Amino acid sequence: MEAGPVLLEPIASVKVTVPDDYTGDVMGDLNKRRGRVLGMNPIAGGYQVIEADVPMTGMFGYCTTLRSMTGGRGTYSYEFARYEQAPNDVQEKEIANRAAEEA
Repeated sequence: MEAGPVLLEPIASVKVTVPDDYTGDVMGDLNKRRGRVLGMNPIAGGYQVIEADVPMTGMFGYCTTLRSMTGGRGTYSYEFARYEQAPNDVQEKEIANRAAEEA
């Protein structure tokens, strides 16, 4: 602990394609998953492509959530981008869980 270790978490680059009507709902959901919305690009047919960086832990079950929010009209793709330091509350929770497992 003297070295000051930090916990890193994998971050995914996400592109979500949704109809214009659902853009606000999808952006709100990405924010709830600790995502950072980087921008939106309109494409033909009244759709928006939302680009965001989201921790990979927030991507589990996203397919079902997106499908329910958009009535099956939204799609997404993601890929690993990098590692970033996890927020302090996440680090403390994980350390407490590991300590409980070892006890």
